[in-house]
Order: sequence, then structure tokens, then C-alpha cells
Amino acid sequence: MLSLTLKSALSQLREGKTSAKELCEKCIERAAKLRELNALVTETFQIARSQAEHAAAGYSVGSGEPGPLAGIPVAVKDNFCTKGVRTSCASHMLQNYAPPYNATMVQKMADGGAVLIGKTNLDEYGMGSASVESIYGATRNPWKYRFSHRNNVEFENQVEQSNNGPDNENNDLYTSHPAMRGYKGSLSERMGDKNYTDWHVAGGSSGGSAVAVASGICFGALGSDTGGSTRNPASYCGIVGLKSTYGLLSRHGLIPLVNSMDVPGIFSRSVDDAAILLNCLAGHDVFDSTTVPDEYNPIHLPDDISVKGLHIGIPKEYHAPGTSADVIDAWRKMADMFDNAGAKVSQVSLPHTQYSILCYSVLCCCEVASNMARYDGIEFGLRTNDMASTEQLYADSRHKGFNDVVRGRIFAGNYFLLRKNYERYFLKAQRVRRLISDDFRTVFNNGVDLLLTPTTLSDAPRHDWYVQEDNRTRSVQQDVYTQPINLAGVPAVTVPICLSCNGLPIGLQLIGQHFGEKQMLLAAKWMEQQCCFPSLNLDFLDQIP
Repeated sequence: MLSLTLKSALSQLREGKTSAKELCEKCIERAAKLRELNALVTETFQIARSQAEHAAAGYSVGSGEPGPLAGIPVAVKDNFCTKGVRTSCASHMLQNYAPPYNATMVQKMADGGAVLIGKTNLDEYGMGSASVESIYGATRNPWKYRFSHRNNVEFENQVEQSNNGPDNENNDLYTSHPAMRGYKGSLSERMGDKNYTDWHVAGGSSGGSAVAVASGICFGALGSDTGGSTRNPASYCGIVGLKSTYGLLSRHGLIPLVNSMDVPGIFSRSVDDAAILLNCLAGHDVFDSTTVPDEYNPIHLPDDISVKGLHIGIPKEYHAPGTSADVIDAWRKMADMFDNAGAKVSQVSLPHTQYSILCYSVLCCCEVASNMARYDGIEFGLRTNDMASTEQLYADSRHKGFNDVVRGRIFAGNYFLLRKNYERYFLKAQRVRRLISDDFRTVFNNGVDLLLTPTTLSDAPRHDWYVQEDNRTRSVQQDVYTQPINLAGVPAVTVPICLSCNGLPIGLQLIGQHFGEKQMLLAAKWMEQQCCFPSLNLDFLDQIP
């Protein structure tokens, strides 16, 4: 059952073939069995059960029309505020922070009847491309993962171990993450086990959400996308990852990384599922002045799709060094499929793409420095006991609250924003960003409907290989195909296409025009239909006691 798509699960709920309570319990059981993947950092099982009961009532006879997501288990990246439930950004700085309100995206899911299974792991504050820079440890890709029977059977004694949240008045609402509870045989101890070193990264920074969807813990999830943080893990985990046009989804309650590029991301098992979630979440928000005020028209995708006459552009600058033969082959075959189906496929140029990663690095650090300034150890967040002076309290709290990656970006951003460097770095990067955005606008104005590109350089790399380089080096490599889209503010979606020679997923990216989500998702669904990607199915775990 947990290998179903969201659309199919909704159909079964409406037809009475399953109940919201049954679906919720199956997802809770799956989540407990898969704790070793480290996808969830806070398990909201009791909240989920309560929401499932409410959803079940909505399906009862004479109760009216149930919500668009009624009874559907979902997960939320741990940088979206959730009322009364810890929102830590995988950082010591916010380790015990329980927000007093829901992010707009979280509230819309709740209003639609969704069932919140838990908060998902990420790179600290979203700064990374593999979900390894987290205080909770790395998230593991479920593909080709050797599951431990020992860890699968211990779930029976753990599912109900709630009410143990550290220093949290609301700890009756959720089960704290095992690594935080510190019980024997904890996840943090398992991750040091020599038998569990040959696993693949989940991608980042929204790797926890991607793994939760791919492994059947939930049917859809929220991530965030600043430079590819939704599309990258979606590609590595073999699911759909949607980054909408900037301004279509509200950022209210999404703890910011880079305000001018952050976009809530959607993870799902199919393109239809992504459209269902988008329809529930999109629209103007009075709490976010960057959302567009225009009325949102829901997207409905037919099964019979033709791409005849569609103009697909292939950016020549996207043949980046280091791209694997598997990715290039998948890219070429998909372009041929479009061509054979009657679409026009032609090479296009985005000449300033080669400068985008440097431009992004400067602008990202500048906005990080600004956003992280609020964490001073006084108003909220971690406060250390060094009271020698106010300045020392600031310094000590920030040093212990942030990891090396976050501190490094803060230092770089403050350097770029110095009066003597402002023109040289920040303003120049803003001008380059405009040129990059203009490249996309020019291509689309010349008749191109969509761009087809790789999402990542290769399939998911092994963890032991990934950590041989520093965060910045890996981020530059991993974001090369995805971050120009955030600079331009256009939508993009990653669709799983095939398996590599290593038996790991490869996804391709479609890039659309501003607010052209419907055309983009139609083409994405057509790609999905042609490829018949062999999605991961872990239903065998249901037979393990």
C-alpha cells in the first residue's frame, strides 16, 4: 500500500478501500522500521493520529466534501515552522525551538486534511547538497541500502516511546529523535558502525524529505529550494521534485537562507501528485509580500498528452565537465523521444551560465550573513553561559550554535559586504544575476517552450567519497545544473528517468517559463509515461515483525 502514489491513495480513501487511520498507522510503522535512514528528526506520530481521526470523520457519510489532502500522510523539512513542534534547522542554535505558529505551507497542508508524520532532516540551515551537515547525522539514500534486520525489529519498542523531548514544554506532542534521547543502540551509534559505511548520499539540503517520500514513510513532503535543494535529492532518490516560480508559494514561516532565491519545494512519487500538492499550496499570502496577488488557477493533468509542436531547448552550456556517461545518455535519449514524438528540439545558448555558480556563491553568503545576524544568543536560540561581556556572549553563542559551514558563509558574506568590497562583489554579482535571468528570458522569447537539462552530474555518490571534499567544493559540483534556475526565478521540475549502470536513479530537469507550471508539468508527465521508471518499493518491510 505504501508504494501507491498520492493520487491513488486519495482514490482508495474516497472509495472506502482503506481508512485514514489505517494509512496513518502503516506510515508510522514504516517510519519506525526505517529510522536507520535518518530521514525524520522529529516524529509527530501522536499529532498524525489525531489528524487522521479528523480526516476519517471527513470521509464519513454526510460530513461534506473532505479536504484535497484528507488523510494523506506528509512530512515537512525541519526549516518550516510548526506550531508547538521543534523546528531546529538541524542546528544546535535552534535545537529546542518550538515556534508559536505554523508556516503558511504547513497550515495549508493541515487545512487540506494532510496528516503530519514528522519533520525531516537537512543540512544545517539548508547549507549543503547531501544532507550530511546536520547535528542529527547524515540522511541515507534508501536505494541499494543494506537494511539491518536488527534495527528493523527493534521498532516495536520504540514507536510508542514519546513524551521524551529535551527541555520542551510541548514534548507530549512528539517523539524526540533517537539521537537526542540518547537511548542505547541509538542511531548516532549505528552510524559509526563499520558495517554501514557503503551507502549513498540522499542529496541535499532536503534529503530527509526526499528519503521519506521515496521509502514510503509518507506520500508527499515539503522541502525548500535555494540552489537546487529539492531537485538534487529528488534526482538521487528517484522521485519527482518541483521548484515553482518564485512568488507562487509562500515563504512565510520558512526559516530563510537566501530570501531572494528561497522557494518551498514539493516532493512526490509522480507528476500528478506534484500537481495535487501544488494546487493545495499555491496562491497569494498576506503574510508574504513576495507572493504574487494574481488568482491561482489549479492545474489538472490529463492522461492523454501530446508534445507535438512543443519547442524543447537543449542549453549547450549545460554539458558540464564531470557529467557521467549515464546522465548524458539519458539526456540524449529523452531529447530523441521528444523529437520522435513531434516536438521541435534545438540547441540554445545561455551564455552567462558559466558565471552563475560564482554569482550564486557571493549572493548566497551575503544574504546568509544578513539572515544569521538575528541569532545573537539574546532574543532566541542557543545562549551559552559565557557572560564575561555582551560581545563575548554573542561570539560564544554563535560559535557553539553554528557549524563550520554556516560560520564560513557568514564570514564570507560579511567580507563581501564590507564598504570597500560592496561594489566589487555584491553589486557586481547582482548585475551578473540580471544577465543570467536575461539569458532565460531571451531563449523563451525566441520561441522555446521548455528547457531540458540534467539535474545532477551523476547518480548518487557514496558517502565515503562525498565527504573527502569540503562542503563548498561539493556544493559547487552538485548545484551546477540547478542553481541558475533560482537566480532567474523560473520554475523547474526533476523527473526520474532511468537507473544508472550502478542501479541508482537518474533524473532529468525541465525548466519552464515564469508561471508556466502547467505546460512544464504536462511535459513532465509525458516524460514519466514514456520512461515507466521502476520506483523503489519497500513493501517487503511490512512482512518483517
